[in-house]
Amino acid sequence: MITVTGGAGFIGSAFVWKLNKEGIDDILIVDNLGSTEKWKNLVNLKFFDYVSKERFQEMILNGRIPTDITAIVHMGACSSTVERNASYLMENNYRYSRNVAEWALRKDIRFIYASSAATYGDGSNGFFDDNETTVNLRPINMYGYSKQLFDQWVLRNRFDLHVTGIKFFNVFGPNEYHKGEMRSVIHKAWGQIEREGFVELFRSYRQDYKDGEQKRDFIYIKDCVEVLFWFLNAREATGIFNLGTGNARSWNDLVRAVFNAMKIKPTIQYIEMPEEIRNQYQYYTEAPMEKLRTAGFDKPFHSLEEAITDYVNEYLAKGERCLE
Repeated sequence: MITVTGGAGFIGSAFVWKLNKEGIDDILIVDNLGSTEKWKNLVNLKFFDYVSKERFQEMILNGRIPTDITAIVHMGACSSTVERNASYLMENNYRYSRNVAEWALRKDIRFIYASSAATYGDGSNGFFDDNETTVNLRPINMYGYSKQLFDQWVLRNRFDLHVTGIKFFNVFGPNEYHKGEMRSVIHKAWGQIEREGFVELFRSYRQDYKDGEQKRDFIYIKDCVEVLFWFLNAREATGIFNLGTGNARSWNDLVRAVFNAMKIKPTIQYIEMPEEIRNQYQYYTEAPMEKLRTAGFDKPFHSLEEAITDYVNEYLAKGERCLE
């Protein structure tokens, strides 16, 4: 049985969708649904059982897992880059991850987990996913720091020889709709264009970047789950890996692609960035992808335009919330 923590969330539920497409439904989903709409991500999926995060953690700590688990894909975490409760992030993203990883290692169970490009901070140390760079990173928000602590724990104990961590860059696509303000700009832009006919982007506060020319490495959820599935079967591929396209694109490029997919002339307005996030803002991210390619993953990724066209026309325009 494959356990997917965060299995009702964005990446987790998309990965369960991929498993179903491969004919796999012997899946234990672990999540904390609360009063969110994440449950809607589960409606079209096939899986064996669901347990709460609290119940799952209790089971592994007490050694009372009732099923034969062969792999854990640990996507469960608070992914808000503006979360202020540091104690919550430490317990939810760091301590919980350690508990699950330690149990998997004791049982020799395949363990794949979500790290984040937020660990790279302002990018001054580069974006290379080698171990020497990883241990010296300085995140600029608490979310990134909670992920960095776990990466450091993995490397300090040489668990990178046994587990696989994935530094997700800017992921977008179906199944993200429950994320509120943490949804992708693509989803937000589509809605704003539908309502108002234009898109608002943050101004730049650096002279070396024009308004809207801040760049990120955007990657489609369909590409992410292909990589996750490959790692699930490539047990020898261990360590911490970047997952982006390797091609940084601007916010202007992104929203123009949304307009083009909707067949509407682009109209962009630049607005002030809230002061509370100006010092935490990443102006550039790009994922060097040599490590993943060298490990053996050779499938091409969607271009930004291809991915946005698919997302807009096959999901957003049709009112489809989830991958099918």
